[in-house]
Order: sequence, then C-alpha cells, then structure tokens
Amino acid sequence: MIHVHSGKVRDLYRTDDGQLLLVTSDRISAFDHVLSTTIPDKGRILTALSAWWFERLADIVPNHMISIDDPAIPEQFRGRAMLCRDLEMIPVEAVARGYLTGSGLIDYRTTGAVCGVTLPPGLEDGSLLLEPVFTPATKAAQGEHDQNMSYDAMVGAVGRETAAEVRILTLALYARAAEIAGERGIIIADTKFEFGRDNAGELVLGDEALTPDSSRFWPADQWQPGRPQPSFDKQYVRDWLLSPASGWDRSGSEPPPELPEAVVENTRARYVEAYERLTGETFS
Repeated sequence: MIHVHSGKVRDLYRTDDGQLLLVTSDRISAFDHVLSTTIPDKGRILTALSAWWFERLADIVPNHMISIDDPAIPEQFRGRAMLCRDLEMIPVEAVARGYLTGSGLIDYRTTGAVCGVTLPPGLEDGSLLLEPVFTPATKAAQGEHDQNMSYDAMVGAVGRETAAEVRILTLALYARAAEIAGERGIIIADTKFEFGRDNAGELVLGDEALTPDSSRFWPADQWQPGRPQPSFDKQYVRDWLLSPASGWDRSGSEPPPELPEAVVENTRARYVEAYERLTGETFS
C-alpha cells in the first residue's frame, strides 16, 4: 500500500487495485491541535459506528464503504480500518444543526444568524431550533480552523447544483439519524458530513458518519437549554482544556498539555457509551 495522506485523526492509503484504506487512529484533536495523548480504542469505535450508520443511511445516499473486515486489510489495522471507494471530494463541510450550540451559538450571539440563516431572537445555548438548518463550513488544512460560510458562498465554491444536492442530502441524513438516535435516548445536536463524487459523477457520502468526533451527542433526559449540555463526545476534552485544571492558554502559542489519566478514561467511556446506546451492542 502507498501512504496518501494523514489528517488529524485518519491515515489514508491506496491499495494495489486502486481502492483506498481509511485507517482511524486513537488520536484526538481539539481547537485545531492534535493532542499528544491518545484515547484507547477510539479508532475502533469510530470505524464500527460509521459502518453501522452507513448501513442505515444507504437508501438516502450511497457511501464509500466497501468493507471493514476484508482479508486485504492488514492485520495491524484490523478493526480500525475501512476499505473504501476513491472519490473526488467536495471541498465543503456539510453541517446540519438541530440545536443551537458551539460555533453556531457564537455566530448567533453576534449576528442573530448562523451562516446567513436568520434565527428567532431569545435563543440560548442548547435551544431546539424550529427546524434543522444547513450551515456549511470550509474544510481547513490541518492546524487551521474550519470557518462557517453562507450558502451563497458555498454556491460560489462548488456550483449551484452541487450545493443544492448537498444541502438536501445533509438535512435528510440528519433527520433520519436524529430519529434513530432519539429512539435510543440520544439527541444529535449537530453533525457534519463529507461528500464526494464517484467515477460516474454520483454524489457519495464519504469520510465518517455520526461519530462522537463529528457530532454532538447529548443524553435526551438531561437536556436543559441555557447551559452547556452533558455529552457523549469530545466536548468533554474541550471543556477540560479550557478549565483552570489544564493550565492551558488557548490564545497562547503553547500546544495543549497531555490529558490526565482520568480525562482519558472518562473520554473513552463517553465514546463507548455512545456506541453502545446507539447500536444496542456491547463494545469489546
């Protein structure tokens, strides 16, 4: 295999027959930094959960997954690798938001809108939106920050037809996923998808789908607008890094510190719980 690319979390290889092998590491990123501490089993959880979602969303849009257990996958990557089709990726993060939080909340407090979508006044952190909104973002290089963009800016970047198709598919995928998760006691506050085109020009879902890295998962029975929500995702790591306990200055030049053992264990536990609640299967 030929190494093609390494991102914050994933490493991409090309096989002899032209397929791609997407290997998900145990690395974790926050605030555009890849942390020096890894989260045990994170790569396995993200790979298994993406595969589970791909199967349940395939009737809405095809995906790039070929197999996660093909004999061609090298032994050292088993459980954390996905054999995939090669795609020409769309250079936009396709984000769906059903609740107001994160960068969307920051935009709203400044402008009353998110990515040019005007929202009602009086919304708080964690507020349920009247309907999910599509809020695209740039796909930044490693070490740089994704930037929210307006739909018109997306049209300028990828064309009107592609932008419309991506928006429709993103909201359809979010609606299906939110319904499935809701039946299992989990709120999907927001999530991002990545799309590409295959050799036939068809739009295909790529990268990962609805994992604790790409989504905000909240326990439905603890949802309370007006405050940060408990979560089953890497928000726990972000919160620790911003706390006095970490001693880290986000605006400074130093990289984030190593994560304490307790933070590592609690982060892993949140990822495992997200997987088990959603799939109904025990992670082992």
